[in-house]
Amino acid sequence: MKMYFYYGAMGSSKTANALMTRFNMQEHGKRVILLKPGIDNRDGITTVKSRIGLSAEAMVVKASEKILDVVGDESNYDILIVDEAQFLSKSQVDELRYIVDKGVIVYCYGLKTDFMCNLFEGSKRLLEVADAIREIKSMCRCGRKAIVNARHNEGKIVYDGDQIVLGGDDKYQAMCYQCWVEGKI
Repeated sequence: MKMYFYYGAMGSSKTANALMTRFNMQEHGKRVILLKPGIDNRDGITTVKSRIGLSAEAMVVKASEKILDVVGDESNYDILIVDEAQFLSKSQVDELRYIVDKGVIVYCYGLKTDFMCNLFEGSKRLLEVADAIREIKSMCRCGRKAIVNARHNEGKIVYDGDQIVLGGDDKYQAMCYQCWVEGKI
């Protein structure tokens, strides 16, 4: 079994891909659990929703909880899909690795870096221990590849502050590094 980490900038359809993977695996008779970190409550505590309108109910793991306490024994499911995996702790990612080693396929979807181009704790650990790492590409307005999740406020890019501020297009824009450095919104 393998652990997959799919990452991309905001707006790259990570959540849509997670939901499509869930649907496809269920169509093939697999027992799938959809999981999300409790900090992500933008669309409701238990709802995973993509920008294109796909949605599903998910189990929720809080920062202080163990994943195994939430999803149970690995004999209850074949595949575990985690949305917003960047918000997991190092120990929670290590639990996912343990679940994989017990025979479950784990798909993780999330951001690699924050608005300051720093790795999230969960993403860092996934880059260290995932069997397969794949980028879901998106484009900056200038046409180059978007790699930065630029936070903005009142038409200006924000370069400091708390690492986690939940939001969508109202607070973030996917940009190439050059446009981010130049402050181009």
